[in-house]
Amino acid sequence: MPAATGRVPRFVTAVVVVNLVCQVGIVVTGGLVRLTASGLGCPTWPECVPGSVVPVEEQALGLRPYIEFGNRLLTFVVGLAALATLALLVRYRRRLWGYGAAVLAGTAGQAVLGGITVLTGLHPTTVAAHFLLSGLLVAVSAVLLLRLHEHDGPRRPVVPRALLVLCGGLVVVAAATLVLGTVVTGTGPHSGDSEVPVRFDLDYRTVAVLHAEAVVLFVGLLLGLLAGLHAVGAPRRATGRAWLLLGVTLAQGGTGWVQYWLGLPRALVSLHMLGACLLVVAVAALVVGLRVRAPAAQAAEVPQARARGELVGS
Repeated sequence: MPAATGRVPRFVTAVVVVNLVCQVGIVVTGGLVRLTASGLGCPTWPECVPGSVVPVEEQALGLRPYIEFGNRLLTFVVGLAALATLALLVRYRRRLWGYGAAVLAGTAGQAVLGGITVLTGLHPTTVAAHFLLSGLLVAVSAVLLLRLHEHDGPRRPVVPRALLVLCGGLVVVAAATLVLGTVVTGTGPHSGDSEVPVRFDLDYRTVAVLHAEAVVLFVGLLLGLLAGLHAVGAPRRATGRAWLLLGVTLAQGGTGWVQYWLGLPRALVSLHMLGACLLVVAVAALVVGLRVRAPAAQAAEVPQARARGELVGS
């Protein structure tokens, strides 16, 4: 059966990929809403304006109401992808159904949080929470896709415990970097609405420097992890994903540096948001790649081999 061998039908994989793309895509389109100052194009929720769920001509805000309303409609697409993912996991990969349930629940929570964001006048705290929840959903969706074809045996590390701890620290710093990034965004010029620009009362240069220092710490930890992986002769999958993460990190850092010195042009800010999602996916790939799940038949042999002293370092 598929659940025992780690294989699932191709259409299941395709739906899980679509789910991940949707979770990333809604972050990018949400950023476009903010960057075009369309965040209050629909000033209420769940209706667009009192008495109408769709924009009306009397709003006289140009395309802004339609941009915001279009992003709301995309939430339904994301929800359908999450629902389809959960249904297929229950049928073909029941061991992973919890991931699908988490994505569906988080997507529903995003719809509610989006409404709260509108009702609070795009307060940067709720905007930040909106983005961070999306980052979490991207991470869960990525892990789900990466584990979709795993076997059903127990997962075991392919590197020493010290490198697993170092990778855990990397994840913590990555999360802190994303949080600081939302503080930078909440302090900068793109509030999401040109008429009511609510921002954090912080010095933009200071928070930008703190965000940059977190990135430097992240790169330092990643370089240390890479050195460790090569020193212990880690599997190619693990080292390859670490190098991929380094490439994504450098590209994202370069984009952030350029957008800062150019005064935060909208196109680069949007690209930076996409890069943040790709960074989350790359971190998830590295974390998953440091462990392997063997077939159940092989896993049953591990305790016996351990007793014979055949598994060095296990």
